Amino acid sequence: MVFIYYSQGVASLYTDFTERLMSRLALKGTEITQQVLNATTATMHVRHTDEQGKLDLAVEKLNVKVTYTVDRNRKEITKGVAGAVAGAGLGGLIGSLLHREEGAGEAIAGAIGGAAAGGAYGAYDGYEESKDERTAFAEVLAETLQEVEDELREILEGQEQAREDARERGRQRIEEDNEKAEEYRGMLEDLYGQVLAIQEEIDMAGSEGTNVTKAKGRIDRAESLYKEAQASFDKKEYPPIKPKVTAAQNMVDKAREALSEAQSGE
Repeated sequence: MVFIYYSQGVASLYTDFTERLMSRLALKGTEITQQVLNATTATMHVRHTDEQGKLDLAVEKLNVKVTYTVDRNRKEITKGVAGAVAGAGLGGLIGSLLHREEGAGEAIAGAIGGAAAGGAYGAYDGYEESKDERTAFAEVLAETLQEVEDELREILEGQEQAREDARERGRQRIEEDNEKAEEYRGMLEDLYGQVLAIQEEIDMAGSEGTNVTKAKGRIDRAESLYKEAQASFDKKEYPPIKPKVTAAQNMVDKAREALSEAQSGE
C-alpha cells in the first residue's frame, strides 16, 4: 500500500522539514534506519510498533512530496492504490469513500473534487475487508507532517514579515532622507542668496572707496563653508551640512556687520 502526502509551500525549507519530520517521528516511537539524505530528496526505512515501511521525500516545485510505502502482506487488496494529500483525516475519508455505491474511480474523483483537506483515498473490493489496511503509522505520519508544515509555515510567515518590516524601514528611511534633503536644499539656497547679496554690497562699497578688507574676509569664509556644505549635500552626506551652514551664516552676519562699520567710519 502506498500513501502520498504533499506538504504545501515548504520546499524552501526542505532540509529543516526533513530534520523536523525525523525528530518528531522518533519522539512518537518510530525507528528510522537506512537514511539517505540529499539536497532535494531523501529515503529512509521506518518501523512503528508492528508496522514497517519506507519513506521517500522529494521536492516538487514549492512543495515536498512524501511517499510512504507499507511493507506488509496485502492479501485482501485486489485493486487500486491508497494515497493522501497534506493533512490528517485518513480513516474518515477512506471510510466515506468505501461506503459509496459509485465506482472507485468516481469516488476518488469526487473526494478530490470536494477539496478534502487531507486524508487518503483508495479503491478496494469491500470496506470491512479493507479496514485492516488503514495503517496506524499512516495516520501518525499525516498528523506529524501537518505539525511540521504548520511550524515551517510560521517560520516562513515570520521571514516574510521580517522582510516586509525591512522594506518598510527602507521606505521610511527614504522618506526621511527626502525630507532632510528638502530641508537642507532650502537652507543652502537661502545661504547662497545671502552670500551673493553681501558680496555684491562689498564689491560696490569697495568700488566707492570703502575699506572692505575685513568684510570681504568674512564673506569669503562664508562662501567656502557654503561650498563644503553643498559638496556634502551632493554626496548625500547630511550630518556635516547643518554645522557648516550655521558657521557660514555666522560669517555672513559678521561680514554684514563689518561692512556696516566700514561704511559708518567713512
